Amino acid sequence: MTSTVLTQTLPEILLLTHGGWGQQLCNSLRMVAGEIKGVSEIALMPVDTLGEFYQRVEAVVKTMPEGSLILTDFVGGTTSNVAARLSADYPIAVIAGLNATLLLEALDQRERSQLTACVPELVDAGRNSCLDVVAHVRQLQQPQ
Repeated sequence: MTSTVLTQTLPEILLLTHGGWGQQLCNSLRMVAGEIKGVSEIALMPVDTLGEFYQRVEAVVKTMPEGSLILTDFVGGTTSNVAARLSADYPIAVIAGLNATLLLEALDQRERSQLTACVPELVDAGRNSCLDVVAHVRQLQQPQ
């Protein structure tokens, strides 16, 4: 019996955050997910100009495989605006609202398909991860 090894390159995930907290998020997620490959971060720092930040991000985006994803910290900020502009010229998707659940779901999804193909599912995962824990636990404790 012969097995075929897929040589397709996994989509990459680029985190764009203010101050660099995306790297700390990855460090924490290693406790849950083990080694995390194909995820990098470019931090926007107070000393960065818009032009400098844009150039640093574009240099990385140029090298990302088709179907890759940028996750930004919040919509309307420089990180999201730069990513949105670059998405017009490069085959990448952009989602704002980076959180642990969203990143874990993206890591899982990229094993099955290009991340650009599952943006709605990723947005739902990130959105659904925010909940009132006390109310949720109380609901679980209600007799059925």
